[in-house]
Amino acid sequence: MPKRGRAYLEAREKVDRDREYSVQEAVQLVKEVSYAKFDETVECHVRLGVDPRHADEIVRGAMVLPHGTGQEISVLAFARGDAARAAEEAGADYIGGEELAEKIEDGWLDFDVAVASPDMMSVVGPLGRILGPRGLMPNPKSGTVAEDIGSAIDEIKAGKVEYRTDREGNIHVPVGKTSFSDEQLADNILALVEELVRNRPSGASGRYVLGVTVATTMSPGVKIDPADVRPTL
Repeated sequence: MPKRGRAYLEAREKVDRDREYSVQEAVQLVKEVSYAKFDETVECHVRLGVDPRHADEIVRGAMVLPHGTGQEISVLAFARGDAARAAEEAGADYIGGEELAEKIEDGWLDFDVAVASPDMMSVVGPLGRILGPRGLMPNPKSGTVAEDIGSAIDEIKAGKVEYRTDREGNIHVPVGKTSFSDEQLADNILALVEELVRNRPSGASGRYVLGVTVATTMSPGVKIDPADVRPTL
């Protein structure tokens, strides 16, 4: 374990690590213990009762948070013709085809999300070895390969987030900034858990939501009582 600094240790002293807080208490506390001098991202970590080694227990999808993430998202769109015009109207930061693929092959990755119209996947496909490991590969399941590319970009700019279980069955999603109000953060957390419950995989059995923790980029985590997030888990 890396040695923690004094500010982190002081913040940790304010958090009862044996207690599960209500959603409102947790968002208040996580903002209180934030000690960074910038507007930190607030993340929600959800531990699910699934085994991602089994295909029918993988949890994956995308959603638009009620209040967005507070982040400025840079979008690259692989598109031509009408799709390119729609992408431009929706505010895509980079639009193109083969020339963008060549830049990426050369090491350029100055964007947060890549989207593509279906007819461009022959161009995008070979980039999988570069974009895939970085979570940037356009995918129909996450809505980043779409006929209506303008709507896809609108959703991303509005605060759409992707989620997928890691090897341990955990989900990690940004749910806002420390500058958000308590109500905005609580709404986003509740919406995320509702989304995960809605997408409970067919192979999951027993208790589904095992734990919920909220933390900023640099602060200690604050546990949330799963029953307060959703009483009937």
